[in-house]
Amino acid sequence: MTYSAQFGDLWPSVRIGLLSEQKYGALINNFSSEERVTGDLRSMGASDFLHETPHTSDLSCYTFPRGDITRFPPARSGARGLLEYYLLDAASLLPVLALSVRPEHRALDLCAAPGGKTLALLMESCRYLAANDASLSRCRRLRRVLLSYIPQELHSEERLRVTSEDGTEWPEEAVYDRVLVDAPCTADRHSLLEEENNIFNRMRMKERQVLPLLQTQLLLSGLRAVVPGGDVVYSTCTLSTLQNECVVERALGLAASEYGIRTEVQDLRCFREIFKKTFDFQKDCRLGELVLPNLTANYGPLYLCKLRRLH
Repeated sequence: MTYSAQFGDLWPSVRIGLLSEQKYGALINNFSSEERVTGDLRSMGASDFLHETPHTSDLSCYTFPRGDITRFPPARSGARGLLEYYLLDAASLLPVLALSVRPEHRALDLCAAPGGKTLALLMESCRYLAANDASLSRCRRLRRVLLSYIPQELHSEERLRVTSEDGTEWPEEAVYDRVLVDAPCTADRHSLLEEENNIFNRMRMKERQVLPLLQTQLLLSGLRAVVPGGDVVYSTCTLSTLQNECVVERALGLAASEYGIRTEVQDLRCFREIFKKTFDFQKDCRLGELVLPNLTANYGPLYLCKLRRLH
């Protein structure tokens, strides 16, 4: 009922997409990849949606064309004993691309598990990455993923730190050049299709009700952790305006009134043109960008908003 009112005539197609099998992309592991791997993916009919665009990135992610629901085979280990690619919703790479991490940057992934975006940040060759997740079980999963994909030399304290702290009380202020806040949310696709641990279970009602507050606090932590002139990207996998645009607006207001932090929303409309062959974007998102599920391009939902801290 909520989304029918929010999206109007667009909702039936979005709903069918959510109820249908999700599409995935194969994020190539730069630390393991061999030419054979990409050759095999191309022979299956997949192509690198990132390298077919003018957007500069060290990442490669192979996807099948619109309407093609072929599944990728499970990843195999390469010569170095590392898995050759990571399967993920290809739209989840957009927040990493929006961050524009460079080799000299220190980056913070505040809600890092299960690890797809963390891997992508490491493959973008940032100087230092702090990967955090408040859940101990999810953090253990994150560590397993990193061990399967990242060479041993990158696990040093000088390059990578994995923690399980409360992200709403992140202690470091004005330390990082780039911060990703991929916040916990109602996870619409999961909530529709999975009974186990569903956030719409009656037992989790209070947790669901306080989600916007948690998301606001996490984004505030991200804005405090980034240096003036640095960027924060907030993202979720929900269609909810209460968890997306409203959280951004509330966090910006609190950052200014409580901490004197001035921020500026960055324009990401270029993503709609650059990636129009791969994703369907909402045309009138008030703040940030929203990838909508669609039967021919069944990625998302994925919301992202880029913020620059001015001082």
